[in-house]
Amino acid sequence: MNTSTLITTRFSNRSLVLLLVALLAIVNNSEAKTILKDVQFSALSGNAVTIDLLFSAPPPRPNDFSTDNPARIAIDLPGVESGLASKEVPISLGAAQSLLAIQVGDITRIIINLSNAVPYQLTPDGSRLTIALNPTKTPVEPAIVKESPPVAAIDNDVLPSPPKTTRFGMPAHAMPRAALKDIDFRRSNDGAGRVLITLPHPKTPINVREEGGKIVVDIANTQLPQRLFRRLDVVDFATPVLMVESRPVGSNIEISIETKPDRDYIAYQSDNLFTLEFRTLTSAEKEQLEREKVVYKGDRLSLNFQNIEVRAVLQLLADFTGLNLVASDTVNGNITLRLENVPWDQALDIVLKTKGLSMRQTGNVIMVAPTQEIAGQEKLELESKQQIEELAPLRSEFIQINYAKAAELAGLMKSKDNSLLSERGHVTVDTRTNTLLVQDTSIKLEEIRRLILRLDVPVRQVMIESRVVIADDNFARDLGVRFGMTGSVGKTGDNELLIGGGRPGYLDNTTTIDKGPFMGVYDTSFYQQPGGNGINAQNPLSPYNSSIEITNETNAVGQEGDGQEALLVNLPALTPSGAVNFLLGKVGSHLLQLELSAMQKEGRGEVVSAPRVVTSDQQQASIKLGQEIPYQVVKDGATHTEFKEAMLELNVTPHITPDDRVILEIQVNKDQADWSKVNVNDQNPPINRRSVETSVLIDNGETIVLGGIYEGEKSSSKEQVPWLGDLPFFGNLFKTTARKETNTELLIFVTPKILKGDLAKSLGGDR
Repeated sequence: MNTSTLITTRFSNRSLVLLLVALLAIVNNSEAKTILKDVQFSALSGNAVTIDLLFSAPPPRPNDFSTDNPARIAIDLPGVESGLASKEVPISLGAAQSLLAIQVGDITRIIINLSNAVPYQLTPDGSRLTIALNPTKTPVEPAIVKESPPVAAIDNDVLPSPPKTTRFGMPAHAMPRAALKDIDFRRSNDGAGRVLITLPHPKTPINVREEGGKIVVDIANTQLPQRLFRRLDVVDFATPVLMVESRPVGSNIEISIETKPDRDYIAYQSDNLFTLEFRTLTSAEKEQLEREKVVYKGDRLSLNFQNIEVRAVLQLLADFTGLNLVASDTVNGNITLRLENVPWDQALDIVLKTKGLSMRQTGNVIMVAPTQEIAGQEKLELESKQQIEELAPLRSEFIQINYAKAAELAGLMKSKDNSLLSERGHVTVDTRTNTLLVQDTSIKLEEIRRLILRLDVPVRQVMIESRVVIADDNFARDLGVRFGMTGSVGKTGDNELLIGGGRPGYLDNTTTIDKGPFMGVYDTSFYQQPGGNGINAQNPLSPYNSSIEITNETNAVGQEGDGQEALLVNLPALTPSGAVNFLLGKVGSHLLQLELSAMQKEGRGEVVSAPRVVTSDQQQASIKLGQEIPYQVVKDGATHTEFKEAMLELNVTPHITPDDRVILEIQVNKDQADWSKVNVNDQNPPINRRSVETSVLIDNGETIVLGGIYEGEKSSSKEQVPWLGDLPFFGNLFKTTARKETNTELLIFVTPKILKGDLAKSLGGDR
């Protein structure tokens, strides 16, 4: 009894340990994520392709859907992490082009890019998930089967294609009618636009189609709440999405998404959240699409066959076109197709891509074979040509170069990056005769001759005519006044007290003005006192007449008169062009003299320089015209003479485009010595520099203004008697004013002319 109890106790303990180990294993397995480790694929008969996804553990049940335009299969694997080295795996077998693995949160999405929509089948097998494209047999094991109808490539200009749809969820009749929960828009960090649709149930049926450049989402058997019956303007988010509009259509909901033309999108669903993500195509993707865009020009036909042999379809196309068609023995299998009114070359392209075939056309003969077989044949042909070149005998040939430089062409042929010579080839240059000595095989020599024939041509020439115009406009005005007065203020005994101006000056402008004392008041008995020289020595007591006309008479102190007047104010115009002189007074009483002087000068000038130069395409030309100015420079205690250029210089490099336009790289310098501002110390003038440097595109014979420099200078000055010159109106008698305006403008005009034929020889001195 004790023995039995002991055995039972040991068995229970052992069972408990095993149970704990199993529970720990279950917990560890539940915590550990399933990892996608590898992708394997292979081609089967009948254009079938299998793609195997290998996981670290059995994956969960996948959620999958397919789209017709673009043709894709999307498989969502919740709780799976991608462990692939690259997100994209190229396949290029049958209809499968590539596989893309994208991690979205804790969900890994597998996207299979197809050349056209095909039926597919998912088969889970432990830690392996097999995706069969174009399956030929119904599997015995449980599988998930999806079928897509074949899509015909129909010319949109002739027959509008039916809307392409993507279906999600279960049939509409299987779901009760419920209300949509939400429609929202979000912008991702990478600039993509996401339309988020919260469904009432994860299995709500959804169709996605493209119609008139818009993406339309149809949600079947679902109510649209009043708050979601709206239009979302999302232009300001800077994404490919412009507008999202939702409206009820019967018992369904239609969501129309307006987008920019250059975009791509994917649609995926997680639980009851359906997401459409739009992104802008990059420049490289746009160029790739343009390159891949095929223009079909063949006559149109219609094909409608069920399970017909591929060779029979090729025979029908050959009979329709009248071309000779050769099919490889490896071309086999059947195909089902329905094509209405499509070009025959498009129909042939669809058949070949569907079955993994390629063609090569030579003249009116078309050869059809599997893609790998044609690639292998072409590889063998290239290897054979290479072996022939290695064994072919070498030949030597002299090639005379007419227009180009032989050394430059030789350098082009011997370039390390892209040598035109074979490994055994050699080229030598004779610079004296501008000849090439080339030694290589006959095939290479023929290629070199064709190259030299294209490159050894006369370079086109361009004549560049330019005009440098310096226009100036100046205006100057100068106003001044002078007046004087002499008179008697009384007598003292036998002497008479006189008052008069003490600022000597010349009313006839014959001598430089000498500004003297402001005022002189003196007694006639003291003739030596400062004052005007207007007192007549012959009649010292009658000084009035002396102020009117004084020539060479002798004054009271025995000095010869010099014609100066006795002035109270001596502020004339500096360079007057005319004057008005007034004399007011009464003989024997007082005498008042007044002179108004004025000057107004206007001038306009224009300096035109027209350099012209002829040069070859992409060759710089330079022309100079001017002078060199000597400068005295002191170095090491000794004086040296150096020269500085003050020239009109034109440097130009033209480039002729294929459409007979000219790209000019131009530098124009206009330097001129300013002799009006010579340095008083070394007598060296400053140099005024004007320069324009630019690059422009001009039509042949068109004139363009490269640039303009406008300079304006205004100056004004005023000299006056303090306080008196500030009086209103009368202050003008005690001041002089001057105003000067100078405007200068530099304009550069350039006209390129492409010289044709022997036009350059006839230029001569023509302008």
